[in-house]
Amino acid sequence: MQGFDCQNVLSRRARSFKLSPIQQLSLLAQRCNAINLAEGFPDFPAPLHIKEAAVAAITADFNQYRHVQGVCEKVASAFEMAHGVKVDPATEVTLCCGQSEALAAAILAVVEANDEVVILEPAYDTYEACTILAGGKPVFVSLDPPFWSLDLKKLDAAIGPKTKAVIINSPHNPTGKVFSKVELADITNLCCKHGCLAITDEVYEHITFDDVKHVSLASFPGMKERTIVTSSLSKTFGVTGWRIGWAIAPSALTSAIQIIHTKLTDSAPAPFQEAALTALQSCPDFYKSLKQEYQFRRDYVCNFLNDFGFIVHFRPQGSFFVFVELPSEVRFDDIEYVMEAINTLGIAFVPGCAFFNKSGAEENLKFHVSTDLAKKGLQMPRNLKGSNDASENLVSNPYKHRYIRVAFCKDISTLQAAKLALRRQCK
Repeated sequence: MQGFDCQNVLSRRARSFKLSPIQQLSLLAQRCNAINLAEGFPDFPAPLHIKEAAVAAITADFNQYRHVQGVCEKVASAFEMAHGVKVDPATEVTLCCGQSEALAAAILAVVEANDEVVILEPAYDTYEACTILAGGKPVFVSLDPPFWSLDLKKLDAAIGPKTKAVIINSPHNPTGKVFSKVELADITNLCCKHGCLAITDEVYEHITFDDVKHVSLASFPGMKERTIVTSSLSKTFGVTGWRIGWAIAPSALTSAIQIIHTKLTDSAPAPFQEAALTALQSCPDFYKSLKQEYQFRRDYVCNFLNDFGFIVHFRPQGSFFVFVELPSEVRFDDIEYVMEAINTLGIAFVPGCAFFNKSGAEENLKFHVSTDLAKKGLQMPRNLKGSNDASENLVSNPYKHRYIRVAFCKDISTLQAAKLALRRQCK
């Protein structure tokens, strides 16, 4: 009897998706015991006060489906305090399983088949995936390197009669850009001009540096009624596995988002909803310390990357990533560099092309403990700064293949180990 081929029953949708390069690299880093500067999760303990709250909730047997309305109230009051926008916690907030589900539910709530969703790239790949799952068409607009400036004319040209929404991520992954008030005002004008929605990803809202302040697009005139804001506990409190996120939206949109959320997951994890109540009441000193500690890490990483020949055009204004150009004398592209970095340095980074449309990164990333790059003569230079005439050996690549993303949301000992590994390679 002929065996059943499961591949034949997979949908085209399922076949079109693969593990993201970030997930692939994180898995490989675990197998190789490499230093993981690829994935954006902290490797240091979460704040004690919220862990104690989670333990207390588990001990109290908060084990079943649950909706903690108090979390919605805290989310609403915090948003009003930060941005001056009044939010009704009963009708305008949806608790979800992390920001990713909030974003997915938001897109599924508003995007029809063949609707267009404008995405500013480089971008986190979930935006594209959710748009495709909803039957929509992603339309990409590139921010201009090396400072990742917004070209308003390009954005205006990309928005058309089929555009349902524009996705804005600020503070921005992977570049660390915080969109300015001028840029946000320009985006506001275009959304109002074209009659489209905005969906924002604001998970790094509390991680900004050098007195730069995050401003929500929903706070601009005419935008509250056309904006879906998504965020979560994950980045602020270092609990990416707790999966507590939310969407803030006008009541009509919130009703649809809540129904889709219920159909997808029913409820966010009950004990961590209880812990969220404690987290969202953290004192101002917690947020002040958070910024200071991450700014120290940012400076530490940017400085040693610069010392080893990487080109830090843009020092992050927010988030916990730096998007850095490879040293000018490196003769191969971002994917090859990342593969060699795991094998020869024991450090995992993310190739920049993973954040760009149609990069081919998912097809090209064939990560193994041993690669055949050495056989191809693609050895990493012993000195990352190289010699004065090293430019003669450069491989000509567009900028989308010349960047890597480095996560600095790590314990200082982890970052020091990465620095030492790079130093040994440069000797």
